[in-house]
Amino acid sequence: MKLLVTGGAGFIGSHVAETALHLGYEVAVIDNLLTGRKENVPAQAVFYQADIRYKDQIDWIYREFQPEIVSHQAAQTSVSMSVRQPVLDAEINIIGSLNVLNACLAGNVKRLIFASTGGAIYGEIPPGKRASVSWPAQPLSPYACSKLAIEGYLNCYHQQQGLDFRILRYANVYGPRQDPHGEAGVVAIFLDRLLAGQEIYVNAGRTVGDAGCIRDYVYVGDVVKANIAAIEDKINSPIINVGTGVETSTLELAHLLEKSTDINARIEFNSFRPGDLVRSVLDASEYMAIMGTATDLNQGLKETVQWFREQKSKY
Repeated sequence: MKLLVTGGAGFIGSHVAETALHLGYEVAVIDNLLTGRKENVPAQAVFYQADIRYKDQIDWIYREFQPEIVSHQAAQTSVSMSVRQPVLDAEINIIGSLNVLNACLAGNVKRLIFASTGGAIYGEIPPGKRASVSWPAQPLSPYACSKLAIEGYLNCYHQQQGLDFRILRYANVYGPRQDPHGEAGVVAIFLDRLLAGQEIYVNAGRTVGDAGCIRDYVYVGDVVKANIAAIEDKINSPIINVGTGVETSTLELAHLLEKSTDINARIEFNSFRPGDLVRSVLDASEYMAIMGTATDLNQGLKETVQWFREQKSKY
């Protein structure tokens, strides 16, 4: 079975490509290497350096590789970047994704797996609540808007032209290979600064000095399991949340990383960052019914710390 992974040199995409190869898939990777790294691409994968914004490049790759399944991970993933540059966000996440979808229709693609966002698409989740896939979408950032737009296109393409798809709405993903620079998540940023002996900054949830925003942190290995299950048609629902259902504040995360690294952090408090949600926690019950209990945050952080330390020791 031929699997094409867009964004396959990036954090999540490279793990999907690597695992699929171990399972016997023939894998090709598309990445423009603006945020992805060539060393993340498994040696056994076919690599195409290309940008999904350019239709001709994508069409040629589809004709050349002839994928049967597509895992679409390539995206502009920074909420703050989308606020600053909404047109760029739309060029990558909407126009680029449409190029990927249209190439699927023109080829022999049996199913497309779309990496969406549960961490942004539902908007603010009240205390004590978890957002299920039936929760009304309330995107509050251009990034969330662009992801929701492609979900709509996928439903349209399925109804009108029969394209089979699965949408995976990720919580806040962390783990090995997450880049602490550019479009990084807070775990990677905090770890990079902690290991360098630098202060870390907790952005306000509402007021400066509070515990910060509340998130659902999901380990990259669990995200990969969800992708493989979708690739292998083990997920029946068209949309599924990929998370833990456990809430963690930014300040609590900082203290957990202090424990995992055995480093006392110098914590400073910043103002609220435009585009951020105060609270985002997912109902991941359907995911857990299929995949089992998600990785405990302490265990996931332990494995992530080990990887970051190994990377530091190389330089």
